[in-house]
Amino acid sequence: MWTMTADQDGPHPPQRLGLLLAWHGSVTQTRMKRALGTAGLTPRHAMALMHLEGGPISQRALAERLEVDPSVLVGILNDLEGEGLAERRRDPADRRRHNVAITDAGDAALHKTNTALDEVESGIFAGLSAAERELLRGLLDRVNTSAEDFACGE
Repeated sequence: MWTMTADQDGPHPPQRLGLLLAWHGSVTQTRMKRALGTAGLTPRHAMALMHLEGGPISQRALAERLEVDPSVLVGILNDLEGEGLAERRRDPADRRRHNVAITDAGDAALHKTNTALDEVESGIFAGLSAAERELLRGLLDRVNTSAEDFACGE
C-alpha cells in the first residue's frame, strides 16, 4: 500500500506527516481489529458496548456519543441484541424512548476485548513513557479531523 524506504533498520513509512500518521494508523487498525476479533466484535460494536459500560443510556444519547446516524445505530444494536450482548428497553418515564443496556454476556465480551486491546496498546506504545503517551493523546486531540471525515470500513 505504501511506498517504503529501507535502511539497516528495515522499511519505514513515507516521511510526510500525514502519510506517516496514516501508515501508523493502518498498522494500529489492523492490530486492533485482530484483537477485537477475539471477542467476535467489530470496532463499532466494541465502542457501543464501551459506552454502555457505565449503565443504561438512551438510544439517542448513544447515537450522539458514537457520532452515528440513528439508523446506523439501529443496525449496530440489532447485531448486539442478536448476539445477546445488549438489550433495548422502553424508558419507564417516557414510553416513546428506548434505553440501551449491556448484558452480562456483553460485559464478558467487553472484558475479553479490553484485555486484548490492552495487550495491543502495550506493544504499540512500548517505546513511550506514560508522560509521552499522555502528550501523544493531547497532540492527537488537536489534530483537525471530524467524524464527518470518517469512512468506516467494517
